[in-house]
Amino acid sequence: MKKPSYPEDHVSYQLHIRVRGNVRIVAGALGSCNFPAGHYVYTGSARRNLGARVARHLSDSKKLRWHIDYLLAHPEVEILRVETSAIPECRWNQQLAGSIPLPGFGASDCRRHCGSHLKYLGPNQ
Repeated sequence: MKKPSYPEDHVSYQLHIRVRGNVRIVAGALGSCNFPAGHYVYTGSARRNLGARVARHLSDSKKLRWHIDYLLAHPEVEILRVETSAIPECRWNQQLAGSIPLPGFGASDCRRHCGSHLKYLGPNQ
């Protein structure tokens, strides 16, 4: 898979995700997690090689390492689109409307008190 190319000042990305049906996964130390069907946005960052990080998320064959990897590996889950930005990860995440479906998801190293870097935007349209 060719890695996507983004502007050099872009350090953050958002994965717009559709969960087609109710999903239960086991995500590392978080344990068993339930996700209702709907639209989610995951915000992440890469200080360097943003294109490689995004390409990794888009890949079907990867070692499950981060919380988001476990969710994306489920057959009922798909990435709809990817956005990137020069806005720092936590600030961009905090600007996003939506609810926190699972405290701590994707935010184990967060120092800005985001609560989660995964937001639930509502049922699928």
